Amino acid sequence: MSAALKVPYAPTAFLGVERSLTGRRWRTREADLTLVEAFRRRFSLPEIAARLLAARGVPFDGAENFLEPTLKALFPDPSSFADMDEAAGVIEDAIVSGRSCAVLADYDVDGGSSGAQLVRYFRARGRELKIYVPDRMKEGYGPSVVAFERLKAEGVELVITVDCGAAAEGPLNAAAELGLDVVVLDHHLMNHAPPKARAVVNPNRMDCKSGQGDLTAAGVVLVTLAAVNREARKRGSIGSNNLPDLMQMLDLAAIGTVCDVAPLTGFNRAIVAQGLKVLRAGKNIGLVALAENAGRKGQATVYDFGFILGPRINAGGRVGDASLATRLLSTEDPAEANELAATLEALNQERRAREAEMLAEAESAALAEAETRSVVIVGSHLWHPGVIGIAAGRLKDRLMKPTIVLGGVSEHEPAKGSGRSTPGVNLGAAVAAAKEAGLLINGGGHAMAAGLTVEWDKVEALKDFLSERLSGEMAAAAGEARALAVDAAGAIGALDLGLIDALDRIGPYGQGHPEPVFALPDVRVSFAKIVKEEHVRFTLEDARGAKVSGIAFRAMKSPLGEALLKRDATYHAAVRVKRNEWNGNVKAEVEIVDLAGAG
Repeated sequence: MSAALKVPYAPTAFLGVERSLTGRRWRTREADLTLVEAFRRRFSLPEIAARLLAARGVPFDGAENFLEPTLKALFPDPSSFADMDEAAGVIEDAIVSGRSCAVLADYDVDGGSSGAQLVRYFRARGRELKIYVPDRMKEGYGPSVVAFERLKAEGVELVITVDCGAAAEGPLNAAAELGLDVVVLDHHLMNHAPPKARAVVNPNRMDCKSGQGDLTAAGVVLVTLAAVNREARKRGSIGSNNLPDLMQMLDLAAIGTVCDVAPLTGFNRAIVAQGLKVLRAGKNIGLVALAENAGRKGQATVYDFGFILGPRINAGGRVGDASLATRLLSTEDPAEANELAATLEALNQERRAREAEMLAEAESAALAEAETRSVVIVGSHLWHPGVIGIAAGRLKDRLMKPTIVLGGVSEHEPAKGSGRSTPGVNLGAAVAAAKEAGLLINGGGHAMAAGLTVEWDKVEALKDFLSERLSGEMAAAAGEARALAVDAAGAIGALDLGLIDALDRIGPYGQGHPEPVFALPDVRVSFAKIVKEEHVRFTLEDARGAKVSGIAFRAMKSPLGEALLKRDATYHAAVRVKRNEWNGNVKAEVEIVDLAGAG
């Protein structure tokens, strides 16, 4: 049982669901019962957990690292990254000599958490690190000539770019002419030679042999700081016997990993599993203040990273001051943390209002585009560039097609675009190809997400280019995008805290290892009501009279919401099981994923 198992999907639709209310075919993978038993005995797992591991293709010889992902076992050798040793040397030189340094970070969660790691590290070594985050509206993504000129004028000698810079050839050439040293720490796809810099560390460089292409920038920064610690010890630098404990910054690496939707496998899995422990210990006062402002209580989970903390951290870069994220995550002043958290909470409310307005306008245009093109591109110069990424994600989920949403400052300025993709379709590579073809001013990303800048008069040509380029990938991945993977079927009575505890044994869940989905056959909706205008709270009941309550997020104006509100209709329900803690009471609830007609 040492080889990885390739477990095929069952040939027939699960529970006979060929087309659900959301247009999906339900499918499931069958587990090797011998492997299930081996998992159960070797790791003392409940049968449902062992079955899920086997059905998801976890190999027996890799199960220990999967179940107990430790940094000791999975941390890569920093020197396996191209330019890493040079980067560590340049940064250590700057710390020891006291050179004026700055971090230039992207304005999203990955950029903010990456920048905050560096700020905290420098501070622990007795040095201050200036923070520079480009304004999304005025400067756009990544380093610019103007940014480098400003930093040079402020006396900065070394700039470390995080979550950006790998494609900034022009600005980096300008930095070199200014006499400004630059170290690039990035993870975005590269199909070209590295730009001019003291070092370009990127696991997606064509010549990088690390095998860590799934890392986010936050993960790359974590490895880089380990390399700097190693360099300091090697040199015997002052304070090298008391270097910063990088494990205390794992919550920052983890939130960047989750929010940039990186696969939770291998080293990423260890970062998130261990980072959750640090988050729960409340080590970062900025994250604690953010959770308190959001009204979040109870044990922190991956959900908190992705859906509670992440959107609020992002809010500054979307509709406010782009530096707020890095400042909040790096501060050690409780008063400042509370003030920044309150500001981000208010900005997040503003972001949600703008997003709702944009979605209402974009939906009809997107539906029309989806009928004729394999890639959906919609836009308006009136749409705020700060919320186009969220809109793209929402529309992608509805249309099951890669979607790019364009916004702008005015009709006379180039459009800013943000895209989200579906499984099996590499949008980042296609956007990079469009740039090479001369259709974009700038553009790049990774498989599941991309950003771009384009002149409005080239948008139609871009639509044609991307639809043609990705039509083959779309055709090959069509079944994957339209399918819903169901892990098992069961009765409502089986949805209890014991099941949740069993599922916790094989978490954390995220990209590449999603939360389990269970089918509840032949259940009826015995209660339903609208909450907060867009969600539906409901109760499902089976033939035995067993009941479970739950919620369908953002279900209004969707087939799911309409079906739930009919009441008393009978369905097969696909759900995720959740732990609900309220006023000291703990019970199992469900989140609706899909519904299909029963019988």
